[in-house]
Amino acid sequence: MAPRIEAMGGRIAAIAVTATFSQMAFAKHLGVPFPLLSDWGRETCAAYGVRYEVWKEHDGLAKRSLFVIDGGGIIRHRWVTDDALQEPAIEDALDAFAALERPTGD
Repeated sequence: MAPRIEAMGGRIAAIAVTATFSQMAFAKHLGVPFPLLSDWGRETCAAYGVRYEVWKEHDGLAKRSLFVIDGGGIIRHRWVTDDALQEPAIEDALDAFAALERPTGD
């Protein structure tokens, strides 16, 4: 998926409510080709409306979610689930990304 997004001029980042060193180790272990960012303070998940108050006795974790955000910072596609085992429909996000208008550079 990352090469397709990059070929269309986009970038990918993942964010989780885990410590930075954990994210770095996880990225290295999986060979992830994009940044895994830490939302240790839980501000980002709260701002995007994907923060659990309590989930399985854990406070303030982020729901599994996917966003397509345009160059102006506007959310153009949003997918959120309460089921951490459910995976997003990647093709829907790719379609939303492909539909974004981009400057031609002329």
